Amino acid sequence: MGSTPPSYKGHRYPVEIISHCVWLYFRFPLSFREVEELMLERGVVVSYETVRRWCLKFGQSYAHGLRRRQPRPGDKWHLDEVFVKINGGQKYLWRAVDQDGNVLDILVQNRRDAAAARRFFRRLLKTTRTVPRVIVTDKLRSYGAAHREVMPSVEHRSHKGLNNRAENSHQPTRQRERAMKGFRSIGGAQRFLAAFSGISPRFRPRRHLMTAPDHRTEMTVRFAIWDQITGATAPPTAA
Repeated sequence: MGSTPPSYKGHRYPVEIISHCVWLYFRFPLSFREVEELMLERGVVVSYETVRRWCLKFGQSYAHGLRRRQPRPGDKWHLDEVFVKINGGQKYLWRAVDQDGNVLDILVQNRRDAAAARRFFRRLLKTTRTVPRVIVTDKLRSYGAAHREVMPSVEHRSHKGLNNRAENSHQPTRQRERAMKGFRSIGGAQRFLAAFSGISPRFRPRRHLMTAPDHRTEMTVRFAIWDQITGATAPPTAA
């Protein structure tokens, strides 16, 4: 599926540098200053504040472009919620992945009650534009209440041992949360995690299931897609 790369009008750095800095920041647990240092080692002088502005401006756009290239979501969805510290207070990160580990959506909320679950279910259906065959959650009763109201025709399996797929998908988020020393606001956390969940998993194929040559081939394909959605290379044209 094609998509139009974002406009870089008014930026004095070429798209290759901008997209590479954004990729470094969202792919690895790096600070803006560390990205600045890595670029300096390559002979590119760019301030950490400029990198921050690029990530804010282009991160979401790049993530949307990658999501449009993802295959249709699977019919089995795993949902989970974990607490995150934001400005010293406890909030909740709601997350959904399909059976292949593809991130469907994330939402940062103040609570994990039935109203919060309903809000996440409705957002999930709107974002994916599809209805799953089955949803898998932990034993939180809020899921059952939201399920009966929002998607009663969908099978609901509630068992903690069944939901390792969603729980494991939180590990990269925890790693970034530690590297960033927490989040400062709900809006900031939502913006970062929405872009992070759209970019980082695309460069984390299931390495343990691949041979080294297959992994290199798969990564080459993913880097080519990245260049296309960022505009570093033009998309192929029909003959």
